[in-house]
Amino acid sequence: MDDQLSARLRGVSTVLTTTDPDVLEGADLDAVAELVGDARLVSIGESMHRVHEFIDVRHRLIRFLVERLGFTAIVLESGLPESRLVDDWILGRSDARPRDVLHRGFTYHHGKTHEMLDELAWMRRRNMTAEHPLRFYGMDLPGSAATARPGVVAALDVLDRVDPGYAQRVREQLLPVFDHLPPDTGGLAWAAPAIRSYLALEPDVRSRLTVAIGELAERMAARLPVWLDEAESDAAADAIRFAVQCAITARHADAFLAAMVDAPGRTYPPANIRDLAMAENVRWVLARHERVVVAAANGHVQRSPFHAPPLVPEPQPTMGQHLAGDLPGQSVVFVTTYGSGEAWLHRPTPDDRPGESTPFVEALEPPAAESLDALIASAVTDADEDLVVDLRAVRRDDELSALLATTRGTAHGPHLLSADPLVAFDAAIHVGRVSPWHTWIDERGHVD
Repeated sequence: MDDQLSARLRGVSTVLTTTDPDVLEGADLDAVAELVGDARLVSIGESMHRVHEFIDVRHRLIRFLVERLGFTAIVLESGLPESRLVDDWILGRSDARPRDVLHRGFTYHHGKTHEMLDELAWMRRRNMTAEHPLRFYGMDLPGSAATARPGVVAALDVLDRVDPGYAQRVREQLLPVFDHLPPDTGGLAWAAPAIRSYLALEPDVRSRLTVAIGELAERMAARLPVWLDEAESDAAADAIRFAVQCAITARHADAFLAAMVDAPGRTYPPANIRDLAMAENVRWVLARHERVVVAAANGHVQRSPFHAPPLVPEPQPTMGQHLAGDLPGQSVVFVTTYGSGEAWLHRPTPDDRPGESTPFVEALEPPAAESLDALIASAVTDADEDLVVDLRAVRRDDELSALLATTRGTAHGPHLLSADPLVAFDAAIHVGRVSPWHTWIDERGHVD
């Protein structure tokens, strides 16, 4: 990019002065407020998980949206059923230890960080004095997308009260089918043996599981009006609605796993059931809240198909695509990009037991030349500079728009995650240098 175009790109950008979540004033946040406008849904992407700066800037934006712009619901890329633990804690309904909430209330190990501990503490502290309480939801499949069981268990928490006879049937006929799951769920790679144990089930057992989960979801949805009429309080009605949505999400999780069985011999395009489930859960939250902020990987929030060879060999619809037509003019998508730095990764070693994995820190290669990351990085005056880039303004500039069209996606370490930035995103948060999250997962992949 020549100097003139670089200057024009900087002209539609604002320097991100800090990623500190406690700083809620500044020209950078004024730019965010202008980008957001009166949007009901704001989605914040992440190039990679487990990055300190991305978690902190996400926390800062969320705090600003909640405290200054009136957003009342936070939705993260984490299991919906598990998220009730977090919601109860920030509402003051639970006296559990914060570390326990972070361990059991977040999937994919997202809660095992000091950054998330700080965010959790802020949520609870805010709710102690807020007129309108802040609510927290996961939107993802339960069990780190490895089992539907947490969704079924969450449904039973309410069924035991409103429909004890049917709850007994579920406990006797459905829960035992999950005995195939490995008992140790503490390892970083626990999802892998859990999924293998599902794939190893006999076809008739998998079919029995699918039928029982489908019946659970359909029956609970059909009985919902009756239970709501009989609910003794708003809190009880809220718990009932949540339990029904957990059952529906369990059905999505079962379909997601069942699709893996046929994958090796499939002659038709894949279906991205996970992103469909996330979109349905976001819609459910939007029906309950006027303004909602969602945080997930770039590949989920983008409004264009997701494709990341060799990880994802065929383009697939995303959550962002599913939601794109729901709120015309009232939805804003932020993508995150980066210039350089280090990433916290993990992989199994010969010494690891099944389900375990060993962490390591690795220097990141420069983002691919055709990535949005590289384009923005080429315009910064300092390699460590962080920016908020108004991509809508870029689209209105013919030359910048043509330049943006030459990019093919966002960087994810050595991989390029495909996206059409002219369609997929409204703004970019560019972090010049990234570093690993501040986790208490130790060097062997264990939690102290």
